[in-house]
Amino acid sequence: MSVAGACALAVLPGMALAAPTAPYTVLTVDVGDQTGGYPINRSDVFDRDNSTISVVAQSNDRLAVDTNRAGSYVRLSIQPPAGEQWTAGQTYQATWQGDGGTAAMDLASDGRGCGHVSGWIKVRQAERDGDTGRVDAFAAAYEYSCRDSTYYTGTVSGELRWNSSVDYAVAHGEPNPVSFNYQEIAVPSAARTVTFRSVGSAPVTFGAASLGGPTPEAFALLGSDCTGRTLTPGQTCTVSVAANPTREGVQQASLLLADDSASGTRRVQLAVEGFRGVTGSYYPLAPKRLMDTRSGLGAPKAKIGPGKKVDLQVTGRGGVPSSGVGSVVLNVTVVGPTAGSFLTLYPAGQSRPTASSINFAKSWLGSNSVTVKVGSGGKVSVYNHAGSTDVVVDVTGVWAGNNSLSSRGSGGQYQWIKPFRLYDTRDDGAPLPANYYMESWLSFGSVNANVRALVVNITAVSPRKAGYLTAWNGQGDVPSASTVNYPAGKVVPNLAIVETVECTECGGKRAPQFAIYTSQTTHLVVDVVGVIDDGTVPDGLRFTPMSPTRIADSRIGQGLPSVLGPTAVGKVTAPASMLTPSTQVLAMNVTAVTPTSNTVLTVWPADSAMTRPTASNLNPAAGQTVSNAVLGILGPTQGFNVYNHSGNTHVVADVVGTLWVYPGTATPPTSRATTPGSRLKVTDSGVGAPSPR
Repeated sequence: MSVAGACALAVLPGMALAAPTAPYTVLTVDVGDQTGGYPINRSDVFDRDNSTISVVAQSNDRLAVDTNRAGSYVRLSIQPPAGEQWTAGQTYQATWQGDGGTAAMDLASDGRGCGHVSGWIKVRQAERDGDTGRVDAFAAAYEYSCRDSTYYTGTVSGELRWNSSVDYAVAHGEPNPVSFNYQEIAVPSAARTVTFRSVGSAPVTFGAASLGGPTPEAFALLGSDCTGRTLTPGQTCTVSVAANPTREGVQQASLLLADDSASGTRRVQLAVEGFRGVTGSYYPLAPKRLMDTRSGLGAPKAKIGPGKKVDLQVTGRGGVPSSGVGSVVLNVTVVGPTAGSFLTLYPAGQSRPTASSINFAKSWLGSNSVTVKVGSGGKVSVYNHAGSTDVVVDVTGVWAGNNSLSSRGSGGQYQWIKPFRLYDTRDDGAPLPANYYMESWLSFGSVNANVRALVVNITAVSPRKAGYLTAWNGQGDVPSASTVNYPAGKVVPNLAIVETVECTECGGKRAPQFAIYTSQTTHLVVDVVGVIDDGTVPDGLRFTPMSPTRIADSRIGQGLPSVLGPTAVGKVTAPASMLTPSTQVLAMNVTAVTPTSNTVLTVWPADSAMTRPTASNLNPAAGQTVSNAVLGILGPTQGFNVYNHSGNTHVVADVVGTLWVYPGTATPPTSRATTPGSRLKVTDSGVGAPSPR
């Protein structure tokens, strides 16, 4: 049975707002958290004002209750254990036919019944006719569970009154069941409201709301205005819930609301069917230029002045889809600034955050990889703090913001590894010549065919002239976009997600391959930090963007208490407010501020088994303020280390998003890789000889 079929909306027809008056003859039925609609498919109240209701007492204390409304019936029959009579104040365990000292209980409606029953009956009143000895006034509460199969499960509860003066406190939740239908895994649904109505003769007082049942982790309790309230008959209160499925297929839970009724808990069934979507996954793009203020591409043909911003249209251009994009991965280049300054890229239409995306000195030439959430109208804002500067923006990929990008196929997920150096031309003594490119490949063994892109830190070291590097899959001409822009004689790194192709000359390994071109002679260093897979490799990470948020600034003691000295290690703990239990990586912009000597900064998970990598994240020169994108792996205490090689330097870290384990491809926690660096293993690698381009 589908979720939709099992979760038709419940209604409470014929229910009066005013409290009923004694003596009461009433049967209430609350479907609670039963599944499958057996034996009752809706909560209801049957009394003499809205139904035909009869109660027949037999000599063995069997009570047969029949209700009828417009041809639809509900029947309840109960009988004490063999040889016993109903006694007020006693609770009887119940089964279908009553055996082994248990009472008998049967509940049916409109042809629905159950042959395997468990439950209880709490008797509050049992008065008898003085002549016949038969019961003629009765009050009880009951709970009833059908165990006919693994599907028809759950609890039905209610109250029975017959010629009784005993009040009853009852509340029904509607709708019940609550079906969220089909919902993407790990994407919270819109909120649904469950309304609880007091339908008894006496007020009902509620306690706390909670979640229970088979898979409560697939749902979220958003709020309750019922807790602590007392509702008189006819009054209502509400509880808000949402679905957040954790796997494919149907998941069910119960919304539980404590009360002072005989059962002690109101139950509402929750159901959702999860499916694997693409929200938060990555789609690599061939590098494409979106903006160049020198030529007027994508922005006015003019430098961006002090305190000014440009709103750049990113969706629908350069291969970026027109909708469904959560964030874009951009390479941002500063050309010819007239003063030391910084750029901040942030979602258009939002307030500018106190964070930076790229920091630079007067007359500087350089780039930084910037991941930025897409804002209003598919735009991002590019703000310049001081002086005037030309800005060039190239796009290299997108993170899906919703499932609409599934029409482009499944997106990729991030797989982190312990950063390692793939190659360093200084080891061979010869720089990469101008107008040459170098091809490289890595083998990850059995997952080679699943690799779509590599995440690498690319560094130009001591170039002879100002120029640029471009990383791409190596197919066709060099793209008209840059990855690293460098001035002469400097050390300039940049993080890049580089699309790969299958290597056809790698010993049959089908290894992912990419290429890097340089316009001028320079030494080249490449450090590998991770992989973008095809969305099927276990324990892949997906991305949630956020507006840039500063979590560390050693200049003011935020996150780091003070300046980092030579060979010092500082620990930054991520704010709990930006994490979930599945968060493993922070996407950040890390800035070294005016180091006193040339140095190297390295970031790795704190309090973990991972030793400090030999790879570097930033290579600032003395007096330089320089930034680089960093995918910072969090250790078991939700922190990361920052190592400074020499001199003293201040450090700033701005978070632009989080990467978290996707439940749709996650392995059980007991078998999941927990040792940093143990997710993917590089089994082989190779570097080709430089070739002219």
